Amino acid sequence: MNCRITLIFCACSLAVLAGEHLLFASYPNIVYILADDMGYGDVSILNEKSKIPTPHIDSLGREGIRFTDAHAVCSVCTPSRYGILTGRYPMRTAYKSRVINGYEPLILEENRLTVPQMLREKGYNTAIFGKWHLGVNWSTKEGISLERSLQNSDDRAQQIDFTKPVTAGPLTVGFDRFFGISASLDMAPYVFIENDRVTELPTAIKQNDPPRPGLAGEKFEPVDMLPIITQKGVDYIKAHAAGTSAKPFFLYLPLNAPHTPLVPTEQWKGKNSLGDYGDFCMQVDDSVGQILNALKQNGLDENTIVFYTSDNGFAPYLKPEKYESQGHYPSYIYRGYKGQIYEGGHRIPLFVRWTGTIKPNTVCDHLVSLIDLMRTCADIVEYPLPDNAAEDSISMVPLFAGQFSIASRREHVSISPDNRATFRRDHWKLVVSAHTRQQPVGAGLKTICELYNMDADPSEKRDVAAENKELVASLIRDFQKTVDRGRSTPGTPQKNDSDFRLLVP
Repeated sequence: MNCRITLIFCACSLAVLAGEHLLFASYPNIVYILADDMGYGDVSILNEKSKIPTPHIDSLGREGIRFTDAHAVCSVCTPSRYGILTGRYPMRTAYKSRVINGYEPLILEENRLTVPQMLREKGYNTAIFGKWHLGVNWSTKEGISLERSLQNSDDRAQQIDFTKPVTAGPLTVGFDRFFGISASLDMAPYVFIENDRVTELPTAIKQNDPPRPGLAGEKFEPVDMLPIITQKGVDYIKAHAAGTSAKPFFLYLPLNAPHTPLVPTEQWKGKNSLGDYGDFCMQVDDSVGQILNALKQNGLDENTIVFYTSDNGFAPYLKPEKYESQGHYPSYIYRGYKGQIYEGGHRIPLFVRWTGTIKPNTVCDHLVSLIDLMRTCADIVEYPLPDNAAEDSISMVPLFAGQFSIASRREHVSISPDNRATFRRDHWKLVVSAHTRQQPVGAGLKTICELYNMDADPSEKRDVAAENKELVASLIRDFQKTVDRGRSTPGTPQKNDSDFRLLVP
């Protein structure tokens, strides 16, 4: 890579943050709050013209650091979540940009180090409440093998024995506790899983919005999901403060909202002029407020790091023109939406609050990625990452300290399910066709090669590839090197799990 790499590890990182005045008796608690499909422009501190008030989310930006050039590694959820927990680009995997369904098995590779595993090795108690969407291994009926499939299927559902525990899932990749759903709230099976068992057998057929009928528990109602997982998070924090564990904790809250189905509770219905979507975003903000309040009331503010972000951008099937006609732009000034390679698909809100350590109201325009969370946490807890872990992750610790001049300047890759990929270096953004799906590349695939100057043209209105051919060629070469090395950070080259090909004209 041509970017300047300055990796600051372990005690050195803590020294940058804390100077000589702070020696932790224990490592800080860590909270990840991950919204589902919330656009950059939905957050009012990032978009002053937003029609959706988000005071609690905004408070994280005012009380900590807000990143204005933060990105997911994919513009859809499953691969984005993979990157968050592994610090590795999903383009290196067999799944790449594919979204799995609720019946598919765990996609995390065997022996792949994850954030919760790393933190548990450092003495953390780990919990996840919410939308998992990285696959679970369901137990099957006697003599039946559940085949991998690209589609939800009633036939496949009938092969599962829901009275038996799942054999792989959150508990097998580092989490001590799990309560949530296997995939999205619009994907069967519509049942809660607590640790490794469903809370009720799916004996009913329910149809959500958009219509995806499937097996469901009799008591399962989509509207209950967000309040339940929020309360689980609050209770977990209270229990920790009450002394049930002397360990620090890692709490991962992957919310189901504002992803479809749009199901705000009665308390929130009609609160926003944009309708159910605005109401649901406001309820997400309230959930964030409940978590922050639980930390404050239980005296955990100053020794807890809170990350807030989204897995990708606003969903275009919610018809953005409907909201834009009312003056609300969910992608802000950026082009595109979820599922697309342009900025609105993968540029996301990212706020980090660490009271007493990160200077309040810090604004950072460095290019950062959600895969950076893993090495950041490794730095904070002094975990020496091996070469075969977090291959694409760069620590944000110097940025937390405001040490922008010594922080790593990263290059970044993001992919989308429409066979496109982007490679960012500084303010230059290359967009090319790529083999991002686990399927043969058809002869009729249109190849593209575009270049945008993100400083001069953040809305990606003018493709300048034709007048910058040498730069384009250089970016393509460096992109291919990043692919071929199996890593984008210093260290021993690694093998990708699956071929990834750039398809340039």
